[in-house]
Amino acid sequence: MKSVLLAAAAALALSAGAASAKELKSIGISLGSMGNPFFVALAKGAEDQAKKVNPNVKVTAVGFDYDLGKQFTQIDNFIAAGVDMILLNPGDANALEPAIKKAQAAGILVVAVDTAAKGADLTVTTNNVQAGEIACQYIVDKLGGKGDVIIQNGPQVSAVVDRVNGCKSVFAKASGIKVLSSDQDGKGSREGGLAVMQGHLTRFPKIDAVFAINDPQAIGTDLAAKQLNRSGIIITAVDGAPDIEASLKDPNSPQIHASASQDPYAMAQLAVRLGVDALNGKKPAQTVTLMESKLVTRDNVKDYKGWSSPR
Repeated sequence: MKSVLLAAAAALALSAGAASAKELKSIGISLGSMGNPFFVALAKGAEDQAKKVNPNVKVTAVGFDYDLGKQFTQIDNFIAAGVDMILLNPGDANALEPAIKKAQAAGILVVAVDTAAKGADLTVTTNNVQAGEIACQYIVDKLGGKGDVIIQNGPQVSAVVDRVNGCKSVFAKASGIKVLSSDQDGKGSREGGLAVMQGHLTRFPKIDAVFAINDPQAIGTDLAAKQLNRSGIIITAVDGAPDIEASLKDPNSPQIHASASQDPYAMAQLAVRLGVDALNGKKPAQTVTLMESKLVTRDNVKDYKGWSSPR
């Protein structure tokens, strides 16, 4: 009789565990800009991973175009729709905390991807300090520790702030490096990088190198230099995107030298996996997961595997 009771208890425990497993039915994703290939790959990675968990999952991915008010509205819409998880590329590390708390109060798990947000349940991002360090150390090495350089800034999300801080720390150690500018916002876009670089080229007769906070800005920077017939400028960035990969292989774009790689597709997949585990009571020991960056250069691009997203 005792063994029968034990067996029944075990069966009850198993059925209770199965019942408590939370099905992933819907995800809301709010990203910087769907015009940036990085965020397109990130959304694709999240969707593909979510469909491995539940083929019928509903995935809604939208860009907030660095308009914080728009991102607040998107989060409210996700809450109203009753999503199970929000993947958030936060426009501000602190300002979104009330919206995040509101989502959590509604029983929604919030995972910050690419950039950090105060109050998020989990964060998955590239080690952006390290990415800025390796991209700018390349510049220092190429210039032999001496030259006039520009840090082309961007939207003040945590990823950009970390990259710039990593870059500045490297330049600060090289006494022969003079930073001409570090506060101009290239808007994270090709057009923004073009506009900022046009201004810098007009203002400064000598520019030896530029660190752009992402690949689209770097490509815009290169275009500005070509338009104004300026050469001999070393341009580095962060992303390792397909466009910069092509530029690093292109003999007609010799000024683009290197990019510290990210993998948005893999980043989003990891974020969804960790998020699903957390929904079912299995949170990781560390709430912040950092992914290492590797420098892709004209010398090693032939061996670069690129972003893991399908092309």
